[in-house]
Amino acid sequence: MDFTLSDEQKLLKDSVDRFVAEKYGLDVRRALVASEDGFGRENWKTFAELGWLAIPFAEASGGLGGGPIEVMVLMEAFGRGLVVEPFISTILTGASLVEALGDKEQKAAILPSVIQGKKLITFAHVEPQARFTLSDIMTTATADGGRYRISGHKAVVFGGDSANHLIVSARTSGDQRDENGISLFLVDAEAEGVTRRSYGTVDGLRAADVALKDVLVGPEALLGEEGDTFATIESVVDSATAAVCAEAVGIMDSLHEQTLEHLNTREQFGVKLGKFQALQHRSVDMFVACQEARTMTYVATLSLDKPRTERIRAVSAAKSHIGRAGRLVGQEAVQLHGGMGMTDELAVGHYFKRLTMIDTLFGNMDHHLERFAAAVYG
Repeated sequence: MDFTLSDEQKLLKDSVDRFVAEKYGLDVRRALVASEDGFGRENWKTFAELGWLAIPFAEASGGLGGGPIEVMVLMEAFGRGLVVEPFISTILTGASLVEALGDKEQKAAILPSVIQGKKLITFAHVEPQARFTLSDIMTTATADGGRYRISGHKAVVFGGDSANHLIVSARTSGDQRDENGISLFLVDAEAEGVTRRSYGTVDGLRAADVALKDVLVGPEALLGEEGDTFATIESVVDSATAAVCAEAVGIMDSLHEQTLEHLNTREQFGVKLGKFQALQHRSVDMFVACQEARTMTYVATLSLDKPRTERIRAVSAAKSHIGRAGRLVGQEAVQLHGGMGMTDELAVGHYFKRLTMIDTLFGNMDHHLERFAAAVYG
């Protein structure tokens, strides 16, 4: 596989790296997390103006026609900056599902406003009982006089508190864990019967629990074919999973760099910490973990357009490894910084919290290890 970035991809990397370095320090992030929205509306507008929100979408949808590699470059830089704007929830899941399944009218109503940064959309899919199983859906959508009546409960909907629209998965047929029978509906977040309970997550982001009680939507709200959306859901989630792996790589690289700087400047008994061989070995372990995670993320990213089984193997292998590597790098960074490692003033603890959340996002390392094994051995 060729891991060399093109000239256009290098320019994208330079622009995102420059934005993060100049405009996204820890103090800025801390202020954004404490704000009413939990992210920067001005930053989101800037992302739109720079074309970052348009990257994954086809030119026919008003996008730039970028692919997984461009998303990977963007997400790795976002990881370095611990960016809190809802790129994953709005662009990589919500709007991506609209592009994949929406008809001409639905795409025209949603995608331009999302790409321009005017509207937010998110995927309300996970339910409390599901435990990472994408097909485990108890929310129901029943026919009611030409419309659908949706009732159920969605948990940990990232960006759900600020979204203008929700893409709600609901069962129109089949049993609780059947892959067939799952339908998607575009629901106004302010519709009657929709209740959102907002809260902050451990890594500084915002999520919401969404309750739907007899929410009525018309047939125009249905995305794709009724009861036949699971394959698309799985594909979009795999793409988002590869993207958060790239984010984790950016985080781990930053943790390693900051730890090296600390070891080379902090002194103990008149000797810099970096001179102690035991600490050098631990730093090398961090470096190796970072490089392994980067390589597996590359493979996963380049496998997203491969046949389903090959895609699953690559994505789940990367996500499982990211969970282990992230824990090792995060723990080492905290320990090698001593008591300062978990203070709010130091970035190390904030990076480690995000790595911890990434491990559970779209399935933890144990889940993806089992998924990988099932794809390999059947």
